[in-house]
Amino acid sequence: MRLLLALVFITFTCNAKTSIDAKISNTSSRLSSFDKTNKNIHKDMAKNAKAILLQNRAILKQQRELKKLREELASKEKLYKEEKEELSLLQNSQDDLQGTQNEIEQKLAFAIAKNASLSLLLDDERARNVESLITEEALKLIAKQTRENIKNLESSYSGNTQTIIALQKRIKKIRTSIASIDKKEHNLALAVEANHKALKKLNAKTLAYEKALSKLLKEKSVLKKTLSRLHIVKKEEIKEKKEAQKRKRLAQEKAQKERENAKKERENFLVSTKNLPKVKQVGSSYQKIRTKRYRGKKTIAPLDHYSVTKKFGPYTDPIYNIKIFNESISLKPRNSNAKVKNILNGKVVMAQEMAMLNNVVIVEHSNGLHTIYAHLDKIAPTIKKGKKIRKGSIIGRVNGELMFEVTQKNYHINPLQLIR
Repeated sequence: MRLLLALVFITFTCNAKTSIDAKISNTSSRLSSFDKTNKNIHKDMAKNAKAILLQNRAILKQQRELKKLREELASKEKLYKEEKEELSLLQNSQDDLQGTQNEIEQKLAFAIAKNASLSLLLDDERARNVESLITEEALKLIAKQTRENIKNLESSYSGNTQTIIALQKRIKKIRTSIASIDKKEHNLALAVEANHKALKKLNAKTLAYEKALSKLLKEKSVLKKTLSRLHIVKKEEIKEKKEAQKRKRLAQEKAQKERENAKKERENFLVSTKNLPKVKQVGSSYQKIRTKRYRGKKTIAPLDHYSVTKKFGPYTDPIYNIKIFNESISLKPRNSNAKVKNILNGKVVMAQEMAMLNNVVIVEHSNGLHTIYAHLDKIAPTIKKGKKIRKGSIIGRVNGELMFEVTQKNYHINPLQLIR
């Protein structure tokens, strides 16, 4: 854990862009900006949720109307079918009546013609006899009955015709109603489909809001940790300055005292100045790091082709303008998506993503030696905590710079001593 905290601290220190005070102010400002953005996202999500609720209500209402229209349409279609069947029967009946009427009309015409002929004959006094009178009366009766039949048939035919006309009007009205319902159903179906699409977009928007909020909260968490460490760095810096000032004052007092003693000794005992004790210069601006030299055999480098962009040891940070100790080295691969290799046989003790360090793999070797590989773009899928791996095994890939560090117990070792 101490090693990981040190990694996070050094990485943060190396990547800082302003002085500690400016960085704290900038980070605090960014946190305030995140809070404002967070508030806006929540506000947008609330609006979107309300829009989704209204959209769902509209769809539900339209679906109820659509169901009602479909039920009405089914009823109309049933009625339409029944009316069509009745119309077909009436039309068949009308055709039969027409045929019967035509037949009767022919019989009537024949009877009338025959009656007229008989009348002409009866008018002739010479042709009158009992038999002709009987025939005349019979023909008159037949003609009367025929006319009555024709009248009844015409009445039935006329009534049937009126029924057919009324039925045709009802059918036409049903057709118009069905067409209207079909149109309403079509338009309503289109509206429902459009609302479903709109709802899908709103749901996608909600998902996007959730992702944005999740990302924002993660970034805010990292910033909070960064701000916390900045305050720690500031406190440590103040403490170190105070201690440095104290050491400097004590050194100055000691030096002054030694000079006074030397002067007295020179005056009293004429002691040569070459015997005066040397003054120890104190005032380092960074905490001392325990280091040691690597005594083992040389091994392979974690990258095949690379250049060293940051070396091990003390240097002055160009942004903070303070002297710090770099416990690792940075290696820049000369090709993209470069393979990162394990440099010694060992066991994986950590393989995960860390804030500020991206993906990190730590391998434990013999004699308390550990190698740390940070800022990996990908960790190999076979690399898991507790897995034993051999020298040369692929542990991941990197596009930017690989941060490579070596420790042995509580000491740091220059990684270049192992691979050069």
